[in-house]
Amino acid sequence: MSSSSQSNAVRGSGRFVRLAACLMIALSVAGCETISSLNPFEDKGPKSDIGKDEKADVLYNDGLARMEARDFGAAAKKFVELDKQYPYSQWSRKALLLATFSSFEGGDYADSINHGRRYVQLYPASPDTPYAQYLVGMSYYNQILDISRDQERAEKTVATMDDLVRKWPTSEYAKDARERIRIAQDQLAGKEMDIGRFYLTKRNFTGAINRFREVIVKYQTTRHVEEALSRLTEAYMGLGIVHEAQTAAAVLGHNFPDSQWYKDAFALLETGGLKPREDGGSWISKTFRGFTRVVGL
Repeated sequence: MSSSSQSNAVRGSGRFVRLAACLMIALSVAGCETISSLNPFEDKGPKSDIGKDEKADVLYNDGLARMEARDFGAAAKKFVELDKQYPYSQWSRKALLLATFSSFEGGDYADSINHGRRYVQLYPASPDTPYAQYLVGMSYYNQILDISRDQERAEKTVATMDDLVRKWPTSEYAKDARERIRIAQDQLAGKEMDIGRFYLTKRNFTGAINRFREVIVKYQTTRHVEEALSRLTEAYMGLGIVHEAQTAAAVLGHNFPDSQWYKDAFALLETGGLKPREDGGSWISKTFRGFTRVVGL
């Protein structure tokens, strides 16, 4: 999965389309009175409790004007300045979330992550905190690279979105967070498969097994699980550990009977005069007990 395809997928998200429209229409310089207008799932919010300090008002409305003009970098600077000048105030709370969003929309993901994390830390009980957490997760998600590169951002996507789902399971962001977790985990599994295949070409069967095992144990619901089981059959045959090779093929056939990977594993066993046969004591069997295939895999 390339970084460009990641970005396109995110930019096409209905939530972000609605959010951008909301900002352009609702956050007018004179009329925006609530930070909840940033929430793409909520049409109404509490009345502003911000005071009438003229300098703060100028910074705030100037930042909103920059956002409306889609000059997100300049907008973020205004909100950061507002946060600095009025720390721990209601101005600061609203400005910090706006800075998080503006940095995200401007592609400054490092700043979006920093602002969003700070918001979550300072205002854990705010109704906008799940959204701040979501923006942090999406900032990591938008930076995921293809499987030939380091997958640290995919790991952080999973960790951040998992934290969101765990703490705010009923929030409007939880459903999409679960989908981002699924995609990021698929990416992580793809990385393990890529390394495992390389080890197979070098006949480093033990190294390959360790990588495919990671996919089976940690990313069992990803689309890579079929190939991982087939590759385990191949690697265990290479080591002469036939009962594990037979088990991998048997589990593959039980869960994915129509898979081409199962046909390949079956044919490989036949070359040695063997057939799939599950060993209940195998780690593979134990891992797949209670396995439920995800629709769409």
